[in-house]
Amino acid sequence: MAMGNFNAPNHQMPTAEINMTPLVDVMLVLLIIFIITAPLMTHSVKVELPRASSTPTPEKPATLQVAINADNKVFVGSEAVDRTRLEQKFRDAVARDANVEMHLKADKATRYESVAETMSAARRAGLSKIGFVTQPANE
Repeated sequence: MAMGNFNAPNHQMPTAEINMTPLVDVMLVLLIIFIITAPLMTHSVKVELPRASSTPTPEKPATLQVAINADNKVFVGSEAVDRTRLEQKFRDAVARDANVEMHLKADKATRYESVAETMSAARRAGLSKIGFVTQPANE
């Protein structure tokens, strides 16, 4: 597109316009190349897989409910357990089921030392899955 100027009519300034035709040609060639090569890039092997029907067995691991109240007394299930017998109680649970999980509930007034001793006894007895049970905050 020619632009008018106020210079002498004999003296033409070069215009700085981008010629879009070669750019469009290159883009169309690239598009055609991609359209042709895209289906060739799928490397899939057709395999006929065997059919089988089965239902998953919902196995829930055995859980050992351990609670520590505000007086630092330990309860396994609903039975109060003395700290000297606690590790043996855990060993008995591991002997019944090696994949037993311990769910630990501790009162918020419980001393941290009691929780740490209970976890340490469980670890020495072979319990590897220990979970803390909490109550969700009211929103």
